Amino acid sequence: MSTFTISHEFNSDADTFWKTFFDREFNEKLYKEHLQFSHYEIVEQRETDREILRKVKGTPKLNVPGPVAKLLGNGFSYVEEGKLDKATKLWSWKMIPSALGDKMRNEGVVRIEPIGPDRIRRVAEITIEVKMFGVGGLIESSAEKQLREGWDASAPFFQKWIDSHR
Repeated sequence: MSTFTISHEFNSDADTFWKTFFDREFNEKLYKEHLQFSHYEIVEQRETDREILRKVKGTPKLNVPGPVAKLLGNGFSYVEEGKLDKATKLWSWKMIPSALGDKMRNEGVVRIEPIGPDRIRRVAEITIEVKMFGVGGLIESSAEKQLREGWDASAPFFQKWIDSHR
């Protein structure tokens, strides 16, 4: 099992961050154009008094070793189910992969920490677990690398979007 934390700082307040996080146009451009997903779709997004729920389907551009690519198969995709608890401002999510679904767990939480006037830190705590003898560790490390690259690539795009929509 691999558990890791990724953090990025933004010139923003928490409300603007979350508004952007749930903006459909922002997400379409981030995933399809910037991160080069071959498919990205917000299947459901709804809000209640206590939470915001979102379900997305995505087919990411993968950069993984050959054995991992073979195990995941052509056209690897996932469904992400998540919710923002409005009281705690904590986004929790889990990914359901198109391959290895019964052997792979990928989930996490995202929180925002204020670090100054109009400045925040996005902190993502992510867990990846693959229960496959002999290759589980390779898949976990490949997934962690892929996720770190994606989150790191999203940060400047996120800031640019916030700056251009103020």
